Amino acid sequence: MILPPWLGAVAAWSLLLAYVMGTASNIGAFYYYANVMILNSTGREISVLMLATIYTVPFIWIAWRDVKLSARAMLVMEGVSVSAVVAVMALVLFHHGLHGDSNQVHLRGVTGSGFRQGLVLALYSFVGFEGATVLGSEARNPLKAIPRAVILTSVLGGMFFTICAYTEVLGFGMSGKDLGTSNVPMHVLASVGGFPALGFLIDLGALVSLFAGSLAGITAAARVLLQMSHNGLTHASLRKTHARNETPTGAVLVTGLVAFLPVAFLASRGTSGVDVYGWLGMMAVYGFVVSYGLVCFALPGYLRAHHGVSNLATKTIPYIACAAMVYALVANLYPLTHDVYGKLPYVFFSYLIAVVLFSVFRSREQASMQQDLR
Repeated sequence: MILPPWLGAVAAWSLLLAYVMGTASNIGAFYYYANVMILNSTGREISVLMLATIYTVPFIWIAWRDVKLSARAMLVMEGVSVSAVVAVMALVLFHHGLHGDSNQVHLRGVTGSGFRQGLVLALYSFVGFEGATVLGSEARNPLKAIPRAVILTSVLGGMFFTICAYTEVLGFGMSGKDLGTSNVPMHVLASVGGFPALGFLIDLGALVSLFAGSLAGITAAARVLLQMSHNGLTHASLRKTHARNETPTGAVLVTGLVAFLPVAFLASRGTSGVDVYGWLGMMAVYGFVVSYGLVCFALPGYLRAHHGVSNLATKTIPYIACAAMVYALVANLYPLTHDVYGKLPYVFFSYLIAVVLFSVFRSREQASMQQDLR
């Protein structure tokens, strides 16, 4: 409503990329963690392509079948996962005692470069907090339920992340092991807490949480693609919804397939699940940061034009948030490395250029069709 059409298209396509790549990165993380658990238990590994397929098909089916089923499944899965994590964190804090960790409190050893890298990781851990906004009228009493969900997700998710990050660093300090090189960090924390059996439960919880995250990502991506189709940004066939399920069938299938194919390609080339998670997750971060930044930039104008609201808060807070997104993007891009991560920005910006060209071409085509009809 506020941004120029081509810039609005950039926001839409960036958000769609973010949800799809976030889902794809979770697939890579799943087959990595699943094979770690299987290897530790049996001494053997399973085909990563088979694991990725077994993982992907159910969440696409659930997203197609019923959004209420999707929401309830995500709630139960995340409840189990979070409960197990909270138990381990509580045990670690109990064993450490009531005194704080002065190294973390005083930011000892923190550098500018380390802060930039940590900011990217923290952003990726927090993105998707706005996922409830894509449901619209599918939610009960959406004008109250959706804002409440977004605000509580931000507050509670932020508190949970902060406490877990603090406790994890604390626990590894007590164990004498390196957090950066551990492939099963929750096993270490469970041992520090004096309850090693919880480590396996945490691993299961991580798999469940990844599945719930993929289900949420596809549910959101399909709704974004549906809205884009209604706005003329994609093919009109993606507007259709299932007669009985009332879900966007075509959009669910397209986003699910687009999330699965890059993972299948990378897995077939022997790429580890950790690299798939990192590479595709970084693409998701780029998409989220750009879409968030553009929304923040457009918000003051939207509030003024459509709601008659213009005050100090609406004139400053959105632009501060936009500046934070710009900083996060720059921190992610500079300095560029010589590995795959250094090439990903070029891939993302090429994607944006293609989006802009497609948007301009499509808008001209639609304008020409309207003129012919007249």
